[in-house]
Amino acid sequence: MSTHPHHGKHGLVVLDMAGTTVADGGLVEQAFTAAAERLGEDPATMIDHVRATMGESKISVFRHLFGGDESRAHQANTAFEEAYGELVAAGRIAPVPGAAEAVAELKDQGRTVVLTTGFARPTQDAILDALGWRGLVGLTLCPADAGGRGRPYPDMVLAAFLRTGAVDDVRQVVVAGDTSYDMLSGVRSGAGIVAGVLTGAHGEAALKEHGATDVLPSVAGLPSLIRRYEERGA
Repeated sequence: MSTHPHHGKHGLVVLDMAGTTVADGGLVEQAFTAAAERLGEDPATMIDHVRATMGESKISVFRHLFGGDESRAHQANTAFEEAYGELVAAGRIAPVPGAAEAVAELKDQGRTVVLTTGFARPTQDAILDALGWRGLVGLTLCPADAGGRGRPYPDMVLAAFLRTGAVDDVRQVVVAGDTSYDMLSGVRSGAGIVAGVLTGAHGEAALKEHGATDVLPSVAGLPSLIRRYEERGA
């Protein structure tokens, strides 16, 4: 296993979690529904916005849904995180097939891999614990780790770039995710490869519309995609 910095073009890979490396089987929608019901709200009035904004920081979604009412948004976010945590604890998540192997292959190639999420840190940690992924990568980031702004802002990708020092140029960064907001955050960060995957919330058209350079069936195909870029000198 390589312990040397990667000297090719793409030495930093920033991967989304739910829907990209983690198969959660619609748990985000279930947790949103549970959170709305706990607050006495009708989830049916919110679900379209929830689907459209998959990948966004969850507190931002609730701010929008509650018209900027900060107290209500935080109440809802806490209820969402609790509901999602309960589903995780019940064993309702699993790795996307081939995801852990893809991460291992990327690391074997000498690349630095960072996992990011729109969830708060306690939920991210619960997912990592449930999957036994605490030691999978050296750095995991949530919006609070990047100043509070989640996707579609580029902050988490740029935080990964700054914290790891793995590459010299943002164009050497690879971003992969399953949502339009993942694609936007990658494009806005200046990443050289912004790969969409079809294991989560959004389809190929939406991913390409929001800036995907490539669309893959799953993250399992990412190591070979990056190699192809490097072989042709891109």
